[in-house]
Amino acid sequence: MYVVTRVWEAKPMEARRAATLAALISEVYEKAGQRSSAQVSFNGGTLPGETNRVYMRWIEDKIESPYRGGNEIPEKAFELGAKMRELTVRSWVEFEELLTEDKHQK
Repeated sequence: MYVVTRVWEAKPMEARRAATLAALISEVYEKAGQRSSAQVSFNGGTLPGETNRVYMRWIEDKIESPYRGGNEIPEKAFELGAKMRELTVRSWVEFEELLTEDKHQK
């Protein structure tokens, strides 16, 4: 299993608005049955650490290409993604292996 984190660097003063869009994007994919429920967090500058960042994290059993045959990206995701690009400077995806009990070393 994997933890997938989509990170956006928001334009100044736009982190909360971008986080709201990230939550809507997450709902679209979840309702389409393409993702598990995600957590969305952000730092608009009121906390220590990286500012103007939005994080969307979810769990996947396996990592698959969004361009794989037969995958249909919901149309609403394209609409929301276009709005997100207006509020952000760049984005990237991070992958981590989730430590499950069957992976524990003895």
